[in-house]
Amino acid sequence: MKSITKVKLEDVSKMRFAATTGSGHTVYMDSMPNVGGDDSAARPAELPFVGLAGCTGMDAISILRKMKQDVQSYEVEVEGVDRTEEYPKYWKEINVVFHVTGDVDPKKLARAINLSRTRYCGVSAIMKGVVKFHYFYDLNGERVELGEPDED
Repeated sequence: MKSITKVKLEDVSKMRFAATTGSGHTVYMDSMPNVGGDDSAARPAELPFVGLAGCTGMDAISILRKMKQDVQSYEVEVEGVDRTEEYPKYWKEINVVFHVTGDVDPKKLARAINLSRTRYCGVSAIMKGVVKFHYFYDLNGERVELGEPDED
């Protein structure tokens, strides 16, 4: 059975748009006032970061829970660090940082992140070859940069 994701975009007003997903949820987008918007919603260029954070974040926490790690708090931060100057402007490099507290084995945390980035996260797979990713974790206040993962 083929899985199809579909989005319908509707012009709401000025530069505000409503995108309704195939699952029936609506995401609003807008632009800055200097280009005709009201700054009432996320910019379209921010949404891939939202998708990346959600995709890799859900993967990694699911894996950590299966590993029976005692995660007390968990956040994923995605940040563009190098953007092209000319149109179409896009991010050439992106940092993905997992902020975790709890009784978590650093090796298991790194494994969970690496499984997401190499095997499970479809959003990062779409960007592969276009964007250079840098992955980090901050475990109980200690920040570690992950190098290139071993292929599993």
